[in-house]
Order: sequence, then C-alpha cells, then structure tokens
Amino acid sequence: MTDPDRPVCSPDQVLDRMARLGLILVIRSATKDDALHVSRVLLGAGIKALEITFTIPDASEVITTLRGEVGREVILGAGTIRSADDSLRAADSGADFLVSPGSPPRLVEAMLATARPVLPGVLTPTEVMQTRSLGVSVVKLFPASLVGPTGLQALLGPFPDMAFVPTGGITTDAVIPWLDAGAHAVGLGSSLAPPSIRGAAHARELTFRVRRLLEDLLAHGSKAG
Repeated sequence: MTDPDRPVCSPDQVLDRMARLGLILVIRSATKDDALHVSRVLLGAGIKALEITFTIPDASEVITTLRGEVGREVILGAGTIRSADDSLRAADSGADFLVSPGSPPRLVEAMLATARPVLPGVLTPTEVMQTRSLGVSVVKLFPASLVGPTGLQALLGPFPDMAFVPTGGITTDAVIPWLDAGAHAVGLGSSLAPPSIRGAAHARELTFRVRRLLEDLLAHGSKAG
C-alpha cells in the first residue's frame, strides 16, 4: 500500500502524466459512499485521473481510501480547495495535485506550500498574471463554458508558457475540441461523473460512455492513456 502522506509522483511527473491522459473526472457527490462508488465505477472503466472535491463530506478519507486501492496506477487530486486547512488535509490524504475554484494569493501560497502541483481557478488575464507571479504554471480555467475553446486560444496568445485545464460545463463531445484548442487536460464533471450510481444498469451505461470517450481520444490522437 502506498504511504498516504506522500505524493505518488514528483510535481513535474504528475503534470506530465495529466497532459498525457488529457482527461480528469471531477467527483462531486453528496456522501462519502456515493463518491467512492462513482469513483470505483469510473476507475473500472479505465479512467486514470480523478479529482475528489472537498464539498464531499470526508473527502480526505475518500482520497486516502482510493489511494490504498489504486496505488500508483491513478493520479488523484483534491478539488474545491478553499482554505489553507483544506490544502493541508488534502496533502495529508495523499492527493497528487490540488485544485481551487479561484485564485486568492494567500490560498495559492498555502496550496504551493504543500509541494504538490496546484491548479488555481482563473477566468481573466489579470488572474492568469497574478497566479503566474506566484510561481504557478498550470491553472484551472473556470467556468470554462463561459469562454469556450476559442477563449482558451485567445488566452494562450499572451500566455504561451501557461498551461490551462478547462473545467465547468464541459460536455463529452467538447473534450476533443478543447484539447485541439491547446488544453493541457480537460476536467469533466457531471456530464460523465454523476453524483451517484443508480443501480447496475446505470453503472453499465456509465462504463460504456467512459470507454467510448477513451476510445475516441485514442483514435483522434489527442491524448493517450
């Protein structure tokens, strides 16, 4: 079993693997048990990167449990980090990367202090410049649905050295267009990561949809697993 207090890989290795995978599924469930069930179904379907949001009760326990089950096969992130305490709990649980919905400087600094890769949420050029000045190299573009792939391309013009992970309101059929626009990876939430699994038929349907998307990504050559 992997030590839960240590990241699976170095920060650069985590970010490189994130880029190779191209897809992160964001788990936002009402209960710990639901989060674990959804995560296990997605992992069984072939997903190799998950973000466990800290709106889930006992989210840190979800990460620790999954880390014990998947070892080094999967990168696990902690999402919706909103405080320094969240950052510490996420790091202690074994999270490989930390994601926040916004980018207040004090929060970003607290996240960076964990020595994990951090993806603060940004939407404007000013926010991108602010996070860059703090030493961040990858940001979460949120909510991505407000700008679309063309908005990402516009941001990459003045910020070619910044990597973007669009998240929020993205559908499965938009993943490849986002990657083609230059996304480092794409975060998918409820469109492919439901808050709960409603029985065996739902699990089978979800597994089919996940595998189809992974096959489409491989066939397109966007990203590989």
